[in-house]
Amino acid sequence: MSKIVRVLIWIAVAAVGALSIAVIALRRGESISAMWLVVAAGCCYSLGYRFYSKFLATKVLVLDPLRATPAERLENGRDFVRTNKWVVFGHHFAAIAGPGPLVGPVLAAQFGYLPGTLWILAGAVFGGCVQDFVILLFSVRRDGRSLTEMAREEIGKVGGFIAYVSILGIIVILLGVAALIVVNALKGSPWGAFTIAMTIPIALLMGLYLRRIRPGRVLETSILGFALVMLAIVGGQWVSQTPTWAHWFTFTAPTLAIVIIIYGFAASALPVWLLLAPRDYLSTFVKLGVITLLAAGILVVHPQLHMPALTRFIDGTGPVFAGNIFPFAFLTIACGAISGFHSLIASGTTPKLIARETEARLVGYGAMMAESLVAVMAMIAACTMQPGVYFAINSPAGIVGAAPEAAASTISNWGFPVLASDMAALAHSVGEQTLYNRTGGAPAFAVGMAQIFSRSLGGDAVLAIWYHFAIMFEALFILTVLDAGTRVGRFMVQDALGHWWKPLGRTSWYPSILSTSALIVAAWGYFLWQGVKDPLGGINSLWPLFGIANQLLSIVALCVATTILLKMGRTRYVAVTLAPLCCLVGVTFTASWHKIFDPNPRIGFLSHARQLASQMASSPKPGDLVRLMFNDRMDAAVAGFLVCLVSLILLESILEWARVFSGRKAARVKESPFVATRFAAEEP
Repeated sequence: MSKIVRVLIWIAVAAVGALSIAVIALRRGESISAMWLVVAAGCCYSLGYRFYSKFLATKVLVLDPLRATPAERLENGRDFVRTNKWVVFGHHFAAIAGPGPLVGPVLAAQFGYLPGTLWILAGAVFGGCVQDFVILLFSVRRDGRSLTEMAREEIGKVGGFIAYVSILGIIVILLGVAALIVVNALKGSPWGAFTIAMTIPIALLMGLYLRRIRPGRVLETSILGFALVMLAIVGGQWVSQTPTWAHWFTFTAPTLAIVIIIYGFAASALPVWLLLAPRDYLSTFVKLGVITLLAAGILVVHPQLHMPALTRFIDGTGPVFAGNIFPFAFLTIACGAISGFHSLIASGTTPKLIARETEARLVGYGAMMAESLVAVMAMIAACTMQPGVYFAINSPAGIVGAAPEAAASTISNWGFPVLASDMAALAHSVGEQTLYNRTGGAPAFAVGMAQIFSRSLGGDAVLAIWYHFAIMFEALFILTVLDAGTRVGRFMVQDALGHWWKPLGRTSWYPSILSTSALIVAAWGYFLWQGVKDPLGGINSLWPLFGIANQLLSIVALCVATTILLKMGRTRYVAVTLAPLCCLVGVTFTASWHKIFDPNPRIGFLSHARQLASQMASSPKPGDLVRLMFNDRMDAAVAGFLVCLVSLILLESILEWARVFSGRKAARVKESPFVATRFAAEEP
């Protein structure tokens, strides 16, 4: 293909992308097709990967195909293994894709489809993909070192300590919120609870089959797992329609919370091959397959976006969560645009698998683009529903009322008409008793996804099957993070306690495994229990706290990346990490201030605690208010503590930059020595 033809093709892609974004941004007063969002995303990702990631690879990072990676130099068959780039891509995507890209866009849809969509596209191309790519490459050049170790080596010991505390903090908060999302999706749903419960023995069977019965038979295991999962979904319908069995699988939120806490402990303590590895494998091909099917369904059905571009709730009075469009839309989207959690994976297992430096572009930049596409799909699923239905599902009872008629009346008075009878019919069609007050984003995503699938495959007759398939898909998505994150947190606690008593630092010593697993599960279990008991649905307070912690970790990662770029002599290109760093500092620090000190009790933790204190004298249950007040103050303390820590590492980074600029410190990076690869002939 001639150069002129290629140029014309890319000009056409840019023109189509610009037209799509113009339609998304400027069309008012009428619904638009979800196809515009898909086309805009495809064009933005294509241009970003083709041009911006290539610029990063060739000019900023200068990827070297002749440099041996740690997977080659340190290959040991366990942690360091040269792996096919597509396998690494799949591993990395499965590891980074948690609840964020599913839940964040659904919650942010209360502002309308426009703010979230624009932030997902721009934030990923210029922020999230850059962070993941840069941190992955820098870890590859340092023998797969973690973000904590890179912060300590490049910024200083304080940076390393802060990175450790921040990482542990975000893991605890992320796991608590992830578990809460599962609870809100499954409470009162015998169909969903049965299906998810069955994935545990299915994963155990897959582990035993692959390790003991038919070692190495990956395809057989995959077919077996998929068939059993589909059987569990169909069986769940029978369970929900059989009163005796439905009784055993109908759980309240507190009961589900206890069950998930027990599961998290078991997932951390059991051998990795028995539960964690097969569940992760099961979820990986389900994740990729469902997102592909959802994109295909949108292409076939061309659903309309019924949510307006901007809603009345951009003023901060939203029922799903309170807060103005800035900064809370950007904070709520979280992992769909940029995620600090990704930097843990990009400096964890993935750099130990990369076979060639040049593959870091596909894995780091490309996998984040795939996750951003998940976020676009979640936004579409939320906004193709009627707005009244969306708010009925996502608004907590404390805002709209517990009775169906009261909730429908409140929402209709906002200008989003919905009837209690329509909600009852929708709940019946998806096989649920009720869809009111299902906060957390997961049920709303499942309804939107089921409606898109049913229009293209099977019609309303199979809407219930698709809904519970979507619930299973989301729970697998989230439980992957829950079990893997609990194990990672356990490793970190073991590392820390090992300095106090060495046996506790041995990851294979069972007394250490059990005690540290209990510690990490108790930590995130507290936040889960707090959310379950929250009359506002829990997600109103916990999701912003998760967003704050997650984006603060991104600030740490971008501080490390900017410092290394300066020391590499790439000063002219430092804006590629410094610009998203400044953006995140503005958004996250502003959001943190509001969540701690805002006088609106629906936003500020401390003002909500003061409001509860004023109700003590007249409350019939003062004990409940005392617990909620403690939770608010605990959330404020956690947010403030994390902000202070990250402020310190930001300050230390700025001082390090000044020392390098002034010449008071030599601009030296601590990379591993260059070793020529033995596989140069493999480079095309």
